[in-house]
Amino acid sequence: MEYTTLGNTGMEVSRICLGCMSFGSPEWRDWVLDEAESRPLIERALDLGINFFDTANMYSVGESERVLGNVLSEYDRDRLVVATKGFFQMDEDNRNSGGLSRKAIEQELDNSRERLGMDTVDLYQPHRWDYDTPVKVTLEALDDAVRREKIRYFGASSMWAYQFAEALHTSDRLGLDRFMTMQNHYNLVYREEEREMLPLCDRENVGVIPWSPLAQGYLARPHDQLTATPRGEELAERHAEYRAGGGPEINARVEELADDRGVSMAQVALAWVLHQDTVDAPIIGVSSVEHLEDAVEALEVSLSDSDLAYLEEPYEPLAVSGHE
Repeated sequence: MEYTTLGNTGMEVSRICLGCMSFGSPEWRDWVLDEAESRPLIERALDLGINFFDTANMYSVGESERVLGNVLSEYDRDRLVVATKGFFQMDEDNRNSGGLSRKAIEQELDNSRERLGMDTVDLYQPHRWDYDTPVKVTLEALDDAVRREKIRYFGASSMWAYQFAEALHTSDRLGLDRFMTMQNHYNLVYREEEREMLPLCDRENVGVIPWSPLAQGYLARPHDQLTATPRGEELAERHAEYRAGGGPEINARVEELADDRGVSMAQVALAWVLHQDTVDAPIIGVSSVEHLEDAVEALEVSLSDSDLAYLEEPYEPLAVSGHE
């Protein structure tokens, strides 16, 4: 395993972050694994040297946090970095169980800490931008959570670059802790973040931990196999977005390069993300030990400048996606 310093946090994290959306309860999504099925994957990740785990309160309506917390409770928590997120409404009867008001942050963070079995969450992230709450209110609540030792750092997830810049400026102006990481939508067939967000993160030394580095499976298999799994059928609409630009040709080139190297398409696509200087640790969601091991082996796939250029050349601009 390779490790890197996560932005300005000083924390050393594995170059692969295990995303935990697929752990929790199949009652939430058909493809989600229950605790008994999730445990071998989390334990294998630890065996492989992964020390960075990302979940969210909305995944399986809290069950993902509970499953992750149950498994990690049997290990040395001081060795691990656990991130979770909050924003989406958790209780349909409680309008204040979502958003980024002080009330929502305080109560939902406490709920996440209880499910994870952690006094202090290493990294807490607003899942999306809250248009109904002034950013000053959100930042003051997050800063207070650091002071109260409920979280160590806080980061952000998909938003417009101007919003992220506003938040960073507000923190600096008010003398508050600032967002230390950005979890954004970024992969070989969706590169709109290269226009503003990634340069901003680079300038501010913000850690970048992109979600969907395999384009939700679009880059993991050839076109004729994309709907071969239940989740593939569910993601057909998102895949249509990737196909709108140069996606089909990029998919074909990933397959070609994978065949030439004797590796999987997923490893080539993930290697491309790992070769981007601004990226600290892509977040990988897996449903099998084999997929997890493939992801870790992608660290050994070296791409030349000509390989990178060949994969990137067909890309065409897309509508911004992921902020909703």
